[in-house]
Amino acid sequence: MDRRIKGKTLFALWALAVLAAPLLAACGGAAYRDGEWSGLSGPDDTGARGEITLTIEGGRVSGCVFITRQKDGVVKAEDYGKVNGEIANADFYEKAQLAVRAMGRYAEQYAETGRLDGVDSISGATIAYNQFMEAAEAALKAARR
Repeated sequence: MDRRIKGKTLFALWALAVLAAPLLAACGGAAYRDGEWSGLSGPDDTGARGEITLTIEGGRVSGCVFITRQKDGVVKAEDYGKVNGEIANADFYEKAQLAVRAMGRYAEQYAETGRLDGVDSISGATIAYNQFMEAAEAALKAARR
């Protein structure tokens, strides 16, 4: 390789590295204040909202709790999908309980990875996933330095 071409190539790589460094640092994640931070999602078509509480230690997410409350404020849990305490529609109840299990899994994945892109959407629980993401973004916004 010609010495001039080699020199130009090295200079181009160096310049690229210098210009890309600030962009890569910005993508590396914002610095967050330690503590517990909460966020809410907007309501879904039934008025239910997702609520998240993040624990941040050393500027990184180390814990996560996520629940969804129905419009009347009742937490979606083991009775979600029942009518007057009874399973009136088995298919509806199973879909409702899939969402409840998914909410717990979303929180676990986030606490394990510390990254929102480390949380995988679960088929059949997309609304809960969207509420999780929206609530997490709200909590992270509050935690930003």
